[in-house]
Amino acid sequence: MRSLFIILGLLSLALGIIGIFLPLLPTTPFVLLAAFLFARSSKKMHHWLLSNKHFGPTLTQWEENRSISKQVKIRAIVIIVLTFSVSITFFIPGTEFQLLVAACALIPLFILLRIPTSAS
Repeated sequence: MRSLFIILGLLSLALGIIGIFLPLLPTTPFVLLAAFLFARSSKKMHHWLLSNKHFGPTLTQWEENRSISKQVKIRAIVIIVLTFSVSITFFIPGTEFQLLVAACALIPLFILLRIPTSAS
């Protein structure tokens, strides 16, 4: 089971990193899943992820407080809105499909807004 969790953690982390560059693939859920899987399979990989300069502070805050900072939340909201706006404006033909994609944008926004915000 340990090996399976490590493989799934690496796959999840890879998808999260790819999600940085592909607008429709979310980064945060995959990185959180990787941290979860590494915490249950490899202390070394879990520590490496928590000490990563890009993911570490947010993951540590999530693990300790189950919250994210206001800055991270605002950045995520802006990225979601910009990504979906550009997609709708330039790449999605037809009003019906544009409305469907806009409705899909509400799902991650709703989830993000429900996550508690920390002061730092």
